[in-house]
Formats: sequence, C-alpha cells, structure tokens
Amino acid sequence: MEKKIYKFVLTGGPCAGKTTALSTINNVFTQKGYTVLIIPETATEIILSGVHPWDNSRQSIMDFEYAITAKQILKEDLYEKIIKTIPNDKILVIYDRGIMDAAAFLPGENFSDFLSQFSLTKATAMSRYDAVFHLVTAANGAIEFYTLANNLARSETPKQAILADNRTINAWNGHPHFRVIDNSTDFAGKLNRLIAEICSCIGEPVPIEGERKFLIEYPDLDFISKQVSTTCLDIVQTYLCSTKPDIERRIRQRGIGNDFTYYYTEKRYFEGGKRIEFEKKISVKEYLQLSLEADTSLHQIIKKRYCFIYENQYFELDIYPFSDTHAILEIELTGITREVILPEFIKVVKDVTLDPRYKNYTLAKLGSL
Repeated sequence: MEKKIYKFVLTGGPCAGKTTALSTINNVFTQKGYTVLIIPETATEIILSGVHPWDNSRQSIMDFEYAITAKQILKEDLYEKIIKTIPNDKILVIYDRGIMDAAAFLPGENFSDFLSQFSLTKATAMSRYDAVFHLVTAANGAIEFYTLANNLARSETPKQAILADNRTINAWNGHPHFRVIDNSTDFAGKLNRLIAEICSCIGEPVPIEGERKFLIEYPDLDFISKQVSTTCLDIVQTYLCSTKPDIERRIRQRGIGNDFTYYYTEKRYFEGGKRIEFEKKISVKEYLQLSLEADTSLHQIIKKRYCFIYENQYFELDIYPFSDTHAILEIELTGITREVILPEFIKVVKDVTLDPRYKNYTLAKLGSL
C-alpha cells in the first residue's frame, strides 16, 4: 500500500486553543489508524530557552525571525527523514506553526527577500504543507476566555492579539488549502469544526466537504484590494480521462508570480452538492506525464484566482479570460448548510452551488462562462 503522508500546519493568534487542539488531533486520528507526529512551535522553544529579541530594533527582530526560520527548516527536514522510517502507511504530521508565520512578525519587510536567504519563495514555502488551519484568537469573539496563562512565551493584550491574528491570516493567504476556524460556536464546536476540516483534507468519509459557489458581476479588483488583502494566483487546470462517471480527475499548475507548484486531484461526487476530494502535490515530471492522459474533448481552464479573507471566511474569486462581464466566487465549508457572510463589495448575481452549468468541468466543456 502506498504511504499516505499529510503535512499540515496549525497556526493562529494568541490564546486560540492550539494546545488543546493538538491533543485532540492526536487522540482522534490515532484512533483512526494514523501515526500522528506533533511538531512543537519553534518560536516558543527558542524563547523558553532564553533567546529572544534583545530589543525592539528592526535588526534584532530580523535576527530572531531568521533563527526561528532556520531551526524550523532543520526540524522539517529532520522529520522528513523520520517519516520514511515509520512502518505505518497512514502518517499525519502537524506543525505548530510553519515557515510563513514569520511574515506576521515582519510586516514592514520584504518577505520575499527574507525567504530568499533560505532559497525559498512564498510559493515554495507554502507548498511544503498540504493544508493550513488557522484558529482565531479568543480575543476576537470569545474575549471572556482570553488568557495567556498557558504560554509563558506570550504577553499580548487582547487588542494586540487580534492584530497578530490578522497578520497571521494574511501571511498564509493564498495557500490552496487554508481554513480559518473562528469563534462562532463554543470551544467544543470549534474543535469539532477543526477535526471536520482535517477529515475533509485527508479524504476521511465523514464529514463530507461542501462548497458554495456564486456567479458575480465582474469585480472591480482595484477596489477589492483596498478593502481586503488579496493574493493573486495563476491557475491552469487540465481534466484527465476517467473510467468512472462519479470520479473526476485533473491536474493543476498553480503559480504565484514565476513560481509554480503542481497537483493531482480526484473528486468523488454525492447527491446534494457534496463531495470527497483527494489531492496530492506532484513533481513537474509527474505533471507532464499525467498531461498525456488529458481529456481532449475538454478545454483547459485558465484563470486568475484572487484569495482573500472576509469575516474569518476564506474566499476564492476566479476570473476567466473568456468573460468580461461575470466571475465566480467560491468558499468551501465542512457543511453545505453553514451560513456564508458574503462580502459587501461583491455584487452577487445568484447562488450557483447546485447548478451544473457553473462547474469547472462544464466550463471546460463549453469554453465559456
């Protein structure tokens, strides 16, 4: 059996519940037959050892974040070797924060230049992880539970915690599997939603992921970029031949600037707009090899995707070259009935979640929106 290895980041603002969440993840997925590796937060390790920014100067903070990132990469490389020795075929690696978290603490810096010191770009740094789950700080929506007593490396006020939380969200904006878990329920519900999101990403059959999709008027991208932080991606999606009608196969080239990553995806559809999705990152060689299986009856889907956070929900806005009047806005949820708070700066034409005419697969057939 081929090993199933998933590498996830659990991040968030101060007092977001990460410690309890990590314990819950370990318990739940160990019972599901996974070997679960929980990798401690590097910044906390360094701070508790006695190392910290010696002052608030730019250079001191830069040096500190450099040390954290260097150690984070060493840890990840070490665990990459350890994974190969584990006999279990189902492995779940949870990193308590990842490389991109450093961007939240260097908001005034050119983060691309910072990453280049490690021979990384934003695209390659994000591609090291299969999914990223952000737990919103209790200071935002559950202030009565905000405390730093369980982490001696933290000292933020509630206001500072919310600012740090927002910076962290922006740092990871653009990752293909980025989910924000807010405080819209009690803490037990928050944990349940996190577990549900992880199940969705690794293809566990329950719960099944839901998607909401909206046809919108062609957006004013300049205006949107002034309302929220956006990340622009270039996507080329190619559908592959499939022998089963309920399984959709595709490959995707995904680029941020001139950096590209490649993915293979299978989707199995169920009634009611629900689905199970299996996705893995592939090499450019595998991508080119799979492209030979392209379904020549379908057009390639070429689009620009603008990712942004609004009201703690992660939206993806797709612009297609064959339409200058409409676009598609999407959000993926653990339950298709969960309420969506639509951005006020988006003019929605209609909800097309269950309308097969607006599936990417249909667009690939028609070559139009």
